[in-house]
Amino acid sequence: MNAISRYLIILGGALLLCQGAEAHKHADSAASPAQTAAEQPFLQDNDRAMNTMMANMAISPSGNVDEDFVAMMTPHHQGAIDMAVAQLRYGKNPQLKRIAQEIIVTQQQEITAMYQALGKPLPPALPAPDQISPAR
Repeated sequence: MNAISRYLIILGGALLLCQGAEAHKHADSAASPAQTAAEQPFLQDNDRAMNTMMANMAISPSGNVDEDFVAMMTPHHQGAIDMAVAQLRYGKNPQLKRIAQEIIVTQQQEITAMYQALGKPLPPALPAPDQISPAR
């Protein structure tokens, strides 16, 4: 399989993720106005995370599959981190909040491992999203 085929497979998968998220948005449109209003900040944060992730995954191929893989996977992992932060901000379920914390840690570790595998300097450290309050 050549590099172009790999890119198309990866980008196709990313598009399927977007379509699934869009279908999920429409499936939830039957929620009551009060539920929708209460969930709006979470949905906005989640949409922002998804849109940023998808935009940043759309890279120009460099000719180096390993570099391109990391260039696409880093925003993919960061998107998972950003969605987990939204869960910590707005979620109520303690078990899901714990899972969100684990997602943040493991995704950061994987980003670090990918950078190290390429011998690249690590991205700047960010503070841990501990005890996050809803944005006001």
